[in-house]
Amino acid sequence: MATDRYTSPLSERYASKEMQYIFSQDKKFTTWRKLWIALAESEKELGLNITDEQIAELKEHQNDINYDVAKEREKEVRHDVMSHVYAYGVQCPKAKGIIHLGATSCYVGDNTDMIIMREGLQLVKKKLVNVIAELAKFADRYKALPTLAFTHFQPAQPTTVGKRATLWMMELVQDYEDICYVIDSLKLLGSKGTTGTQASFMELFDGDHAKIRKLDQMIADKMGFAGVYPVSGQTYSRKVDSRVLNVLAGIAMSAHKFTNDVRLLQHLKEVEEPFEKHQIGSSAMAYKRNPMRSERIASLADYVISDAMNPMLVASTQWFERTLDDSANKRLSVPEGFLAIDGILDLCLNVVDGLVVYPKVIEKRLMSELPFMATENIMMDAVKAGGDRQELHERIRELSMEAGKNVKENGLDNNLLELIAEDQAFNMSLEDLKKTMDPAKYVGRAREQVDAYLKNVIYPLLQENEKELGMKAEINV
Repeated sequence: MATDRYTSPLSERYASKEMQYIFSQDKKFTTWRKLWIALAESEKELGLNITDEQIAELKEHQNDINYDVAKEREKEVRHDVMSHVYAYGVQCPKAKGIIHLGATSCYVGDNTDMIIMREGLQLVKKKLVNVIAELAKFADRYKALPTLAFTHFQPAQPTTVGKRATLWMMELVQDYEDICYVIDSLKLLGSKGTTGTQASFMELFDGDHAKIRKLDQMIADKMGFAGVYPVSGQTYSRKVDSRVLNVLAGIAMSAHKFTNDVRLLQHLKEVEEPFEKHQIGSSAMAYKRNPMRSERIASLADYVISDAMNPMLVASTQWFERTLDDSANKRLSVPEGFLAIDGILDLCLNVVDGLVVYPKVIEKRLMSELPFMATENIMMDAVKAGGDRQELHERIRELSMEAGKNVKENGLDNNLLELIAEDQAFNMSLEDLKKTMDPAKYVGRAREQVDAYLKNVIYPLLQENEKELGMKAEINV
């Protein structure tokens, strides 16, 4: 590793080897050569004077990129595509004359971008499914464990730990649906020529429109795509890049929301992210168990969300059939968006796989607030025993304020049940009141909702992606 120049933290610290390879130079330039081979093969099949020997020569050197030749040539001509056409030709002297025939730079550049983005999305989808799978295990395990819910981060009617996990899952499922849609919608640019009119191919094929239309589809077939965009300028619409990065930003939003909750729960000591035996939480405060992985997810998520603005700005400011002010931005924003979301999902998988739950702490906090939650049931029981609903409502309000004051100002335990037992209006003993303090009575249909959601939504999704399951995340730091 070079230490005398800038290196990206995305490659050094966060992104997996798999995602880094997808956006590597090797992947890019071997894909260029695959596209040149697909073009030559298709042109030959449609009747152009290209030999099997030439194609065999191209295939022989598909993967051994002579980078040194290309770099030296680029210093001369200041054009990356033509430098690689030249370098390929040096290795393939018999085929030199038919490389890139009829094509423009975007034939290899844009088609490669589309291939790489699709592969990147497929890896993201795989990791997303594995995060959902781990969350499903967590939700099922804790589906019946009552916990205090919060609205405005103030105590609210109880839920269960598992039900809360379904809320995290549901957002990730929405992301899954989005990514599936985008993957299925991606097409190749094809061979459209310099302004999208295919004029060079009209010359090559003597004005045979049918052959030119077929050429596009043949290239798409060879590269594993269902089809090509029906019309374009020199480039595919840069709105495509925006759609792709918006999907990544959506996943980042979901991950950020999840880690917000984990960080707050860790503060409450109810749920913690995994903490390794020799991990240091603070350089100064040795006792600390900081939610550092969740915070890292949040940090990277902020980056991905903001990165989605780049292709929006690029797409909205393109000029006519082609302008080059997209190029430098795309080289940064698209790979970095993928590398960052890759790091996020690895971290999410690591966190979800090792979430630690503390039932006793959860129970203690819930029981300290449960008397307030139980007041409606207590009031109904008192009405059934002959009480006046409106009068009882006012008494409960007054007693709740008194109990709240006892907790907040005096630092004592919640004594609402004792206050109600002493009030003749309710005609209920403390023993009777304590019988109402079963948390399971106040979680509504939380458990049943978890069961139904897993059965109807999550398990079919996981079954559909069964071959992708079983990933374990490796994080570098």
